Amino acid sequence: MSRHAPRVDDLLVSSNFIRAVRESGYLSISTALAELVDNSLQASANEVAISISQDRVDGLHEIVVEDDGVGMSKAEVELCLRFGGSSRFDARQSFGRFGMGLPAASLSQARRVEVSAWRGGGCERTVSLDVDAIVAGSSPTLVARRGPRGISASGCRVRWMQCDRIEYRRLAWLERSLHRELGRMYRRFIASGLRLTINGTPVEAVDPTMLTTEVEGASACLAFEELHYELETVGGGTAVVTVRFAMLPVDRWHHLDNATKRRVGIVGNGGVSILRAGREIASGWYLMGGKRKENYDDWWRCEIEFDPRLDEHFGITINKQGIRPSAMLHEAIEPELESIARLLNARVRQAFEDVKFQAAAEASCRIAAAADPDLPVIPSPGPTGAIQYRLGSEALSMEAMFHSALAGRTLDLTLNADHPAFAALYQPLQAIEGEAAAELRTSLELFLLSFARSAVQLERAGQPLDELVRAWSSTYGRMLQKA
Repeated sequence: MSRHAPRVDDLLVSSNFIRAVRESGYLSISTALAELVDNSLQASANEVAISISQDRVDGLHEIVVEDDGVGMSKAEVELCLRFGGSSRFDARQSFGRFGMGLPAASLSQARRVEVSAWRGGGCERTVSLDVDAIVAGSSPTLVARRGPRGISASGCRVRWMQCDRIEYRRLAWLERSLHRELGRMYRRFIASGLRLTINGTPVEAVDPTMLTTEVEGASACLAFEELHYELETVGGGTAVVTVRFAMLPVDRWHHLDNATKRRVGIVGNGGVSILRAGREIASGWYLMGGKRKENYDDWWRCEIEFDPRLDEHFGITINKQGIRPSAMLHEAIEPELESIARLLNARVRQAFEDVKFQAAAEASCRIAAAADPDLPVIPSPGPTGAIQYRLGSEALSMEAMFHSALAGRTLDLTLNADHPAFAALYQPLQAIEGEAAAELRTSLELFLLSFARSAVQLERAGQPLDELVRAWSSTYGRMLQKA
């Protein structure tokens, strides 16, 4: 503990304040670094390079973030580490508003921070803050020091030294986490051309909606057209909240193993992504009303994007790590979003039921195909040989229980999901687990397939209805022998 008397400024005790700032509530190293990337983007940077090294003795990291933005003037450099010292205080055009992000984020992770900036190919101007020096009683000196000429026409460099708050001790783990989290936060900018690197390796965009993610030739798709909600701003006028819902392809991805589902983002990424000015500031289960999150909800996604002029409605914190929606925002969008969430949950459930249906149906079709060589040949103008079978279900605009057709050597039987028989026969069987239920279902499907085949056979032969019953009975018996 220092014996020096604390320095008392007009509004704060520097030695105590600097320690308090270190507890400013940044949830992770990625959310703290995001403040620096935000500043780079606000400075019109096209490239942002993050370099991370680790001291071999104490294991502490040093992090450097350098960009090719417009840089800063000497006056701006001398403001940048002052709390509330932003030249764009309370501006709504982009990311920052209060001039707290750079110093607060830096000191939340590091005991010393150094900022250098240059313009017009001129010399660097550098300022720094040292936690230990201030705690010991030294006065913060934020007069810019003149340095060497900048390595590019303009830019900025932030150096974090003695990073004692980073949760990852292994450099590889830290890099992997930053790639994943920064790739998600800045996905829009990366997709639009931003080059963001970590130790020279480009950060790839991570899209939680999976609209741009291709796995086994399939991607998610928009579930509906975009929704737009117009809200009044605090400063007068209005601004728009845009909501998108995406549905993941259950039929194409359900078979993936759990490790793959976690790796590509199917599992663990469900819920709502909140974007402010194109940058993700929060993710979780927001504005879903009384609906609780279930496992099925991993298979659809929601993205809510808003203009910074609506910060008050979203309850944006100084460090941009979460939202606190206003009553007006809840009232304006939550009822409809909850309704859509319940609808998509039901769609996912049905999609999985359809998958189960199709898997069981394919087994019955294989049995029917195995029996076909023992059945009377159905003549056709096309290829000869045994008939293959397809069995599916969909809502048909007809009163019949099913529709069947022989195309080539494939008999296609489509059950009418809207017919009362489907609910009466299939849904109870789908709800029952166990071998007995599977056997009963197979028997039912062979019953239907045998009818469809017999109907086609006799239709082409011009036989009367009583012949249909006899042929159907014989065909069904043959198929059951193969089951």
